[in-house]
Amino acid sequence: MEGEENEMEVRHRGTPGNPPGLRSCPSPSSHSLNGCDFPNLSSPAPAPLQSGQQQVPLTRKAESHAKSGAEVNTPEVVTENRHGHRVKLYSLDKEDQLWSYLDIGYVYSTYVEHLQGLSLIVQSESDGSLILESKIHPKTPYKRKRGVLISWSEAENHGMALSFQDKAGCQEIWQDICSFQGTEPSVDSTQDLLDNSEEQECDKMSETGHLVNFPNCQLNNLKEIANLVTMAFDSSTGRERLARILGKKGYIQKLLQMLHICETLGDIEGLHQLHRIIKRIFSLNKIFLLETLFSDECIMDVVGCLEYDPALTQPKRHREFLTQHAKFKEVVPITNCELSQKIHQTYKVQYVLDILLPTRSVFEEHRFSTLKTFIFFNKVEIIHMLQTDNNFLPQVLAQLKDKTTDDKWHELIYFLKEFCSFSRVLQPQSKNELLKTLIKLEILPALKIAMSLDDLQVKSAATDIFAYLVEDSPSAIREFIMKEDSWNEECNLFINLVIKQMIYDTDQELGNALNLMGLLRSLLDPNNMLVTHNKYEKYEFLHYFYKYCMHNLIAPLLANTSKDRCEKDDILGTDKNSKNSLNNYQTAQLLNLILELLTFCVQHHTHYIKNYILNKDLLRRIMILMNSKHTFLILGALRFMRSVIGIKDELYNRDIIKGNLLQPVVNALLDNGTRYNMLNSAILELFEYIRVENIKSLVTYIVEKFCKALEWIEYVQTFKGLKMNYEQEKDGQNQTEKNLNSELYNKIFHRCARVLEKEEICHKENIVMQPLENDFQVHYMETKKSKEKKNKADLPEITTFGGYKFPSSHSVSATNRPGSTTDSNIMGLVDYLEDDEEEKHAETPPKKRRHLNP
Repeated sequence: MEGEENEMEVRHRGTPGNPPGLRSCPSPSSHSLNGCDFPNLSSPAPAPLQSGQQQVPLTRKAESHAKSGAEVNTPEVVTENRHGHRVKLYSLDKEDQLWSYLDIGYVYSTYVEHLQGLSLIVQSESDGSLILESKIHPKTPYKRKRGVLISWSEAENHGMALSFQDKAGCQEIWQDICSFQGTEPSVDSTQDLLDNSEEQECDKMSETGHLVNFPNCQLNNLKEIANLVTMAFDSSTGRERLARILGKKGYIQKLLQMLHICETLGDIEGLHQLHRIIKRIFSLNKIFLLETLFSDECIMDVVGCLEYDPALTQPKRHREFLTQHAKFKEVVPITNCELSQKIHQTYKVQYVLDILLPTRSVFEEHRFSTLKTFIFFNKVEIIHMLQTDNNFLPQVLAQLKDKTTDDKWHELIYFLKEFCSFSRVLQPQSKNELLKTLIKLEILPALKIAMSLDDLQVKSAATDIFAYLVEDSPSAIREFIMKEDSWNEECNLFINLVIKQMIYDTDQELGNALNLMGLLRSLLDPNNMLVTHNKYEKYEFLHYFYKYCMHNLIAPLLANTSKDRCEKDDILGTDKNSKNSLNNYQTAQLLNLILELLTFCVQHHTHYIKNYILNKDLLRRIMILMNSKHTFLILGALRFMRSVIGIKDELYNRDIIKGNLLQPVVNALLDNGTRYNMLNSAILELFEYIRVENIKSLVTYIVEKFCKALEWIEYVQTFKGLKMNYEQEKDGQNQTEKNLNSELYNKIFHRCARVLEKEEICHKENIVMQPLENDFQVHYMETKKSKEKKNKADLPEITTFGGYKFPSSHSVSATNRPGSTTDSNIMGLVDYLEDDEEEKHAETPPKKRRHLNP
């Protein structure tokens, strides 16, 4: 057997490698491919089959051993490359039961878009061409043999097999198949596992055996059909069988015809049974059933069946609404019939999901998951067809920019809003392509025109479209905005229009202003700004915003905190109905939104906002808002102050201390009294942060300024801790000052000692010195004066000796020296002659004066 090189033709009927007695075996059924076994082929791949061949030449040794009944040897090990696992591909003709060798290639599993499912792909080893593309179906039986063979039924009379000689590769593909079908990879046949599960469930639902003989669609069978449908949901096998029965051609159509018969006869019970049946069909979550239900001929009958809910005393007229009241408006004529049909279908299916099949709780959201998927893919197809139409979108945006077509403004803007809403279901890459298309067609200038109109509905729709664009690609919006300053006036800039619409929102709760504030925040967020080798978006856009837009944003804040406004409120009192009053609810809401955006800027635009706050005295203006009667506005101002202090910048701290800007915070705490509320907690947290971080300048400021006013607060240890930090800092400063004085004194003393020592050495060596009388007298007089002034000053005075400076009073180290007293001056530290001896020497001046070189 080994070493033989002869070729042969191998015919397989049933199990390859066992020719005797198998030729007469009956052919397996169309679903029993896994009953066949495969050869272990060890030779190189033979030539592909010629036309009409059913016998494939493999190896001579296979021929000799096939005739003798011996088994074929295991093939050589197949290696794996980066494309997949090397396999031999075989095809089975079930009529002749002959295995035919096709080719050698590499197999891998992947998702194939046009097949819409996980598939096995085999590419030829020779030229890389595709030789197999087989979708893995959930109910297709697969079989694994000896760890190197996988076989399955590809069609009714056609089977496929992959021969692996690498068990690891076979195991990997087998795991992918089992994972998709929901079976355990440890089994060698998915069909066996399915059969076992069916046997286990047969005991639990004996009634489902009647599904084999499902009753015909007749009026007197509706109750039986409804009961069988309900019982089928007791197990997964029952649901699968029910789906196959309902999927038979024409069954659902016949079932829906019963609607008209029941309505004609007034059979309310039959209509209720139809409602139960149709609703259960939706719960099967089978896409092929939904395609039938939502076809043009069936969808209105489906809506009719769902009208007769047994829980309602009277049926709802949904068909009347869809056919008579719901109108389809074409802002631009749609010439594509398929597109028009898809739009109508999607609207009706969405109506069924939202109105006729509402989800009662979050636990039932998965109940109609396939229906939601159906809508999702419909929307994707609609967007794709509109995007690929070369005339549709350009016409829409051209009319939107044309101010002469005022009668179509509503329809155009609403269509564009719905179009952008549909586009949210796209994948990120498709979204980016669509956004580029819209920007290229100048959608932003069209939105700018829409937002400048007085029509509130048009403004609201344009704001929603702008929100979609900002969410998908804020960088593209920023790029358009920055290009405006070169050809547009400052007051007419797009971002200023957004700010203006936010400020002048007429809603009492400022709902639209809140949305616009969120959009501005997204545009100002540095985390989504691009940085490239030739472009730094953060620097460019922030510079643009603070130059052209920031003053418009804070204009209401400055207007309501101006000196004239505050004086007027103090003299005349505040009117809560005046829109310029801090106590007006709508004004307070607007100022709170502005404070939130400014707080965000403090946290993310450190350099730009700091210069703006200090130059515009913005922090003092914001602290005026602490006088408002609205607690939410006081908390907004407090959050801003907390963010500023959290930066721990000494420029901010100096501005706070200089302006006494924590006084309004302390006043708010005192006015709040002993009430334990959010305001109390927020203020205490601010002071606690200063204590924990030990911001020294602010600690000193708080203790020296507000210690007496806050010393009664003992239910927290914050203010005691601040005072303790302050005292520790003071003690540290005093100790440091003493240490510095002592160190300075020691340096001067040792330097003077070295000078005198040098003088004594020069005297012994009879070195001629220049007169030192004047210098010595100056030193002596200054020393004497310092002794007289000792008790007049707490701090040591500085005296000079030659070119040196040193304190005239004793340091701690000097007073502890042996022989020194508290009354002695600095000269006492040097061993000079006694006073009487000095007088004797003074009477007889020396002939020569020693010269002391400095």
